[in-house]
Amino acid sequence: MKSNFLQRAITGVLFVVVLVGCILYNPLSFGILFTIISALSVYEFGHLINKSGEVQINKTITALGGAYLFLAVTGFCQFLVGAQVFLPYLALLLYLIITELYLKKKNPIGNWAYSMLSQLYVALPFALLNVLAFHYSPAASSVTYDPIRPLSIFIFIWLSDTGAYCAGSLIGKHRLFERISPKKSWEGSIGGAILSIASSFAFAHYFPFISMWQWVGLALVVVIFGTWGDLTESLMKRQLGIKDSGHILPGHGGMLDRFDSALLAIPAAVVYLYVLTLL
Repeated sequence: MKSNFLQRAITGVLFVVVLVGCILYNPLSFGILFTIISALSVYEFGHLINKSGEVQINKTITALGGAYLFLAVTGFCQFLVGAQVFLPYLALLLYLIITELYLKKKNPIGNWAYSMLSQLYVALPFALLNVLAFHYSPAASSVTYDPIRPLSIFIFIWLSDTGAYCAGSLIGKHRLFERISPKKSWEGSIGGAILSIASSFAFAHYFPFISMWQWVGLALVVVIFGTWGDLTESLMKRQLGIKDSGHILPGHGGMLDRFDSALLAIPAAVVYLYVLTLL
């Protein structure tokens, strides 16, 4: 037990240090890290789906698609390249569809569906981090890199998870979603939300590019959709009959286990911040 706790602690610290360091250091380190994370996460998703025996998708091609989608959105947001950058990605999607005509697998419709889901559910949220990170200034005709927006999403998620664990362990009695995740409680979720919202005041103080209440709203959006993201992956794992999505992170499971909340929180944050620009 002690050895497992130490393993989890070391892996957790290294994970946070690498993630925070690469986001803060520069756009290149940010891009390299999340290109790798996108590919690994999509590959892991394909591996899990293939283990079910019901479908058989091309893990390598879908993983390459996830990596390319991230890079394409990077080029679109950071270097202002045209929409033609997405043409190779569209060609890849066409390849995944057309090859099913010739492979004679038992469930081509399922293969199509899960191949597309790997891009929509896993690859797209990571690609949308670029929308948070890069901002075009029409006045200066230039793009600036702002690591705080993408970093804040992960910090809100981590604090929500920490607060939910502590509050749930101490006072958790009422199950949040017992059918899917029996250990989660309303008390824990509320405790996690309070901790995340409290941190949003610090973000508002040090990074006032949006107002204090807009920061609070962002934290609340991340907490709510992050919880749904966690439950979504729990539902998937329950249906597949597995405990962890993988073993790439010792003591913490797989990539999807670490980023499950972010897969819904990131798109929700992008929508929220875009709506703010319209108000």
